[in-house]
Amino acid sequence: MQVRMDWQSLQAFTAEIFTRAGLKPEDAQTEAEVLVWANLRGIDSHGVLRVPQYLRNIDRGGMNPRAEIRVEKETAATALVEGDHAFGPVVTKFAMNIAISKAAEVGIGWVVIRNTTHQGAMGYYTMMAADRDMAGLAFVCNPPNMAPYGAKAAGLHNSPISIAVPGNKHRPLVLDMATSVAAMGKISLAIDKGTPIPQGWALDKDGQPTTDPRLAAILLPFGGYKASHLALMFECLSSLMVCNPLLEPTLLHQEPVRPGTQNSVVAAINIGLFTDIETYKQHIDALVEGLKGLPKADGFDEILVPGEFEDRVCEERLALGIPLPPGTVDNLREAAARFGIPLPPALHEEAA
Repeated sequence: MQVRMDWQSLQAFTAEIFTRAGLKPEDAQTEAEVLVWANLRGIDSHGVLRVPQYLRNIDRGGMNPRAEIRVEKETAATALVEGDHAFGPVVTKFAMNIAISKAAEVGIGWVVIRNTTHQGAMGYYTMMAADRDMAGLAFVCNPPNMAPYGAKAAGLHNSPISIAVPGNKHRPLVLDMATSVAAMGKISLAIDKGTPIPQGWALDKDGQPTTDPRLAAILLPFGGYKASHLALMFECLSSLMVCNPLLEPTLLHQEPVRPGTQNSVVAAINIGLFTDIETYKQHIDALVEGLKGLPKADGFDEILVPGEFEDRVCEERLALGIPLPPGTVDNLREAAARFGIPLPPALHEEAA
């Protein structure tokens, strides 16, 4: 059975795990903050269920807990950040802060990150820009895990994209989506919950459709060729820009890249250099209200805008705690035992 845990305790506990795993305390805190942020917003596929995956990646050399993050190239509006296989949230917050600073000075900041690792929910970083009255953009590329349209083998990554813009009365609009029907994290969540996945989410290793999350090996793109082609272009705008291809080695049967490697782009746009920012935010509010005022389709009580569902889940979970499914609880207990960390009360055996 699932348990509920308050976000402060979960974040402190997660930070302690990563500190014991070798991260600097401030980096462990960043990692825990980004994961629990996702849990608070109901994006459990990118929350603390990732802890065992990250620990395995440290063990096999895919994630570097003591990375030397550095800016290798820079102009007034752009930067290339070498991540040295750092934990994704650590290097991505670093990169987005650079993008925001550049946007404040020259109107836009465009930063490409080379050799990062899993970055968590990308909406976290675009919201950093929206909270500064800027527009935020982020997308990711990885080695292949998704079948291109028309194929039954992995050839693309289900590259996520996030865009966030500020509102006034309304919370910022934040789009955060993968180019697959469902993210791999949702399949991991189904494993932790012990539930099947819907038909059309994934293929097994032989390219056959499956509803068993434990057999799911290859994701499927949404919208047929549209998401498939979008994911391909993200590789062209990130990995190939920094001469660090991630799809090519698999497609051409070359030596595989280091496990867990990602390349990414984060950008910030200073809206106030194009138009009055308060007027812009008023237009966002009007746009939201106009959409919500449209006639509802059958079966719908409300029209939601990007980020609104997550905002509501966050309010509920701030008040009631974050639900953790049995598999996630077991994995967190196992991590605590590995590092000799006392369990928070909610994770004791009797709490389950």
